[in-house]
Amino acid sequence: MIASGAVIVGSAGLIGLTLVVVGLIGASATLAGGYWFLARRGVLRWIGAALAVLAIVFVVVYFATSEVIAVALVSLGILALGGWAARSALRHTAEPWMPAFEVPPPRRAFIVMNPRSGGGKVARFDLKNKAEALGAEVVLLDGPGQIDVAALARDAVSRGADLLGVAGGDGTQALVAGIAADHDLPLLVISAGTRNHFALDLGLDRDDPATCLNALTDGVEVRTDLGMIAGRPFVNNASFGAYAEIVQSPEYRDNKERTMLTMLPDLLSGQRAAHLRVRAGKATVRDVQAVLVSNNPYGSGRLLEMGRRTRLDQGELGIVAGRLDSATRAIGLLRLNGGGSLTAMTGRDAVIDADEPAIPVGIDGEAVSVPTPVLCTIRPQALRVRLPRDRPGVPAPRPRIDWKRLILAALGR
Repeated sequence: MIASGAVIVGSAGLIGLTLVVVGLIGASATLAGGYWFLARRGVLRWIGAALAVLAIVFVVVYFATSEVIAVALVSLGILALGGWAARSALRHTAEPWMPAFEVPPPRRAFIVMNPRSGGGKVARFDLKNKAEALGAEVVLLDGPGQIDVAALARDAVSRGADLLGVAGGDGTQALVAGIAADHDLPLLVISAGTRNHFALDLGLDRDDPATCLNALTDGVEVRTDLGMIAGRPFVNNASFGAYAEIVQSPEYRDNKERTMLTMLPDLLSGQRAAHLRVRAGKATVRDVQAVLVSNNPYGSGRLLEMGRRTRLDQGELGIVAGRLDSATRAIGLLRLNGGGSLTAMTGRDAVIDADEPAIPVGIDGEAVSVPTPVLCTIRPQALRVRLPRDRPGVPAPRPRIDWKRLILAALGR
């Protein structure tokens, strides 16, 4: 970063120093405009959007008219190279993945499939016919009305099923996972949901869910933890406060982006978001507006990379609590050490409380209301997960740049 600025200053002297300052001001104006766009309504929202766009255009035009575009491009290249070098310097040897065990194929596999999940992946990849051709019993969750997925799984167990499978979103997977864990049966995860965070952390192919069915004939097993909130299982996370308020909205399913833009101003200003208290072990955090409790901590260090857990068998919850009642704090949520806006903890249990009898919670993306205080726990290695032997694997998270550690390393300390 220093070298990239030095290139501009060294090549253009005082003008170069001015360009660096202009670039920093432009970046700040872009961030401020983006925050106004999210946190305001009406005219102020569009003023924020215009400010962000104009700031970018102004910086580009200013650099162009100063005839230092080539120098700026070189500087950006050096900046990118420096970032890559910094991440490489901080990269550590990846932890060994969860141990896998050889297992025989199931004799009576039972799989529930949601044909609406993931934009119709069940039909698009012909999952029902392919699973039945491999000897599995398949039930489609196509109504009419609401179907009790857990009851279907329990009935299959009573009839002798020796494997439970699910093709759907993370919320549906969690319900079946709870039944599988209770009866010590393997769970087959088929990546037919929209985001498939659990499947990502299991190293499954999210582009072709049909490959997950290979676990029925040539599979291995791993043991993973299972999160619990108020007696209900979750495989990814439970969110409280700002995001949970958005998920709870009836319009969220039909138009996620519009719902978020409509509700964010009130949530960021604190008018709607609940003021929460979080206790994990001996640590307590008060007056936060957003809390995320995950089944094992997220390892990337950035909330932008949610769902990136290198292991799922560490026996700990990840707890992230944030304040977002100002622009600085809201932007700080993008980093775990962002200006005191975020507190990260781990523990075997966590209690979330509020000055309200019940609060909205997003459990693996499903909206529910839970009485306070809310107890979250973890069941270590309670879940047997059946995986295909050949799978893409878990993508390695990008290391977060710790500038203090990097400088000490450069100084040989």
